[in-house]
Amino acid sequence: MEGFLFQASIYLAATVIAVPLAARLGLGSVLGYLLAGVLIGPVFGFVGGHETAELQHVAEFGVVMMLFLIGLELEPRALWDMRHRLLGLGGLQIVLTTLAIMTGASLLGLGWSVALAIGLIFALSSTAIVLQTLSEKRLMRTGGGRSAFSVLLTQDIAVIPMLAFLPLLALPKTADMVLGEVLSRGAQPPEHGAAGAHQVAQSLIASLPGWGATLVTIGAVAAIILAGIYLTRPVFRFIHAARLREMYTALALLIVVSISFLMMLVGLSPALGAFLAGVVLANSEFRHELESDIAPFKGLLLGLFFITVGAGINFTILFGAPFLVVGLALAVIVIKGGVLCILGWAFALRGRDLWLFTLGLAQAGEFGLVLIGFTDQQHVLPRGLSETLLLVVALTMLITPLLFILYDWLSQHIQDSDDGQDADEIDEKGPVIIAGIGRFGQIVNRLVRSSGFETVVLDHDLNAIQQMRRFGIKGFLGDPTRPDLLHAAGLHDARVLVAALDDPDAVVRLVAFARRECPDLHIIARAHDRTHVFRLYQAGANDIVRELFDSSLRAGRYVLENMGLTEFEAAELEKTFYKHDRTSVRELAALWDPTIPTTDNAAYISRARELERDLETMLLSQLEESAALSAEERDET
Repeated sequence: MEGFLFQASIYLAATVIAVPLAARLGLGSVLGYLLAGVLIGPVFGFVGGHETAELQHVAEFGVVMMLFLIGLELEPRALWDMRHRLLGLGGLQIVLTTLAIMTGASLLGLGWSVALAIGLIFALSSTAIVLQTLSEKRLMRTGGGRSAFSVLLTQDIAVIPMLAFLPLLALPKTADMVLGEVLSRGAQPPEHGAAGAHQVAQSLIASLPGWGATLVTIGAVAAIILAGIYLTRPVFRFIHAARLREMYTALALLIVVSISFLMMLVGLSPALGAFLAGVVLANSEFRHELESDIAPFKGLLLGLFFITVGAGINFTILFGAPFLVVGLALAVIVIKGGVLCILGWAFALRGRDLWLFTLGLAQAGEFGLVLIGFTDQQHVLPRGLSETLLLVVALTMLITPLLFILYDWLSQHIQDSDDGQDADEIDEKGPVIIAGIGRFGQIVNRLVRSSGFETVVLDHDLNAIQQMRRFGIKGFLGDPTRPDLLHAAGLHDARVLVAALDDPDAVVRLVAFARRECPDLHIIARAHDRTHVFRLYQAGANDIVRELFDSSLRAGRYVLENMGLTEFEAAELEKTFYKHDRTSVRELAALWDPTIPTTDNAAYISRARELERDLETMLLSQLEESAALSAEERDET
């Protein structure tokens, strides 16, 4: 127990120290976890060896939970729409990357079977690192993010036939290998517990003929689908009757664990089974409940997995041949990146989407670690090579967060050039330009068009544009912050520009550019919060609408009405609050300094407190006057 508590303390301490530091430095949480593992493993030697390898097998369950959560976000129809990218983009990536790396390994003097095994190993990317980073940076819904996810899902599926194929590449056994196997079998104790269960699971499939194993596999997948459709609702009602919050968490874990075990039972990937279950439950009313229960476990286990990867890096081999190991890691990234870039271009990815797709998937992955261990057991790789390959995989994973930082830098410098290559040709102009057609922009567009005024709608989300066109509303695909698109939409002839983009920084850039180009243009901007309001004032917006301000005011008015005030009294208080807030924002905008955190701006805080006291005085006085008038009216009657 003492040893376990010590190990747990080391891992948790490394997490809470290294990850926040990495996040504050802009390096991302994944790199923080990896660096934490390097520090507590190879550098200080607090953890490592057999314990780390065993812990990594447990932590890999975080990948299973992550794919379950991703499946919850995808409806079956959306998965069907991805079939072309799954089969085309994902399949070609695996085949071409395998052939390219196999060619490189053959040039280094390795036999064709070893080279092919290495090609298959490095064809896989890191599902855990890529999806975690895409989620953190909110890039999952971009064209590059969706394409990367399609490839990762294809790779997870491809692991299954790879495991079946790799033993066929086994090297001829030498006398030393045979003797080692005999001695290891004689030294192993009888199978018990989880190991024994795993052996039983393997034997269930191994003892069946090919057609029988196929039927069992199809039956397992069908069971997951049918259980998700017909069994979850009765089970959730049964759990709900207990009225114990922890039962929901237990049920969520039971779903993921049991499906993973069933998939292992029939020789399939647990991650694939969890993803399939998530897709089946995507339309369920219990989706959000499952998501909230699983998310904390997913985050902790994924973080633990990244730490174990960092702790498992063998610096002895690295320092023994640093140029060789680093050179191999960089070669893998360059070769995979080249293949990904060509495929991305062929599948119509451009600009930032192409860079995200290329740099995001250029590393090797955790399933590569699994395949290396499997090929070592099957004697597919010569002795000593597997440890070098493990180190190369770990280094590529360690470099991946740096590649995402490179993507961030590139995306800032190509926003005005590359992104427009897929933009629509704008053949209409109007007095009102609406940039962004999300929930905010849609309401504005409907009101203005229904009132008889023409609008020109710009948005970079293809799905939003296509959905509008189904309802007979024309919009144009393209990045609204690009100058040439704005000019083509008639920026110099327009009377009003509505900046309604979701990205606060993009709104500021759009407003600043439009104000420079057209000093007389009336600009209405969507603001995320009060700080964003100040930035937009400085950029030159005329009217600034906080996206939740008006709805919050209306909700507050309903509260006042239900606390005993009349509708008139509540409405008057709402008007007073609205006018005071607008005046306050203008005053505070003059005191706001973007170079100083708001909490450290003494003048800003002092004036904000004074304005808040003035507001309270005004509202209470107004209530007292209203009460006095009501009393006079009662006396007169």
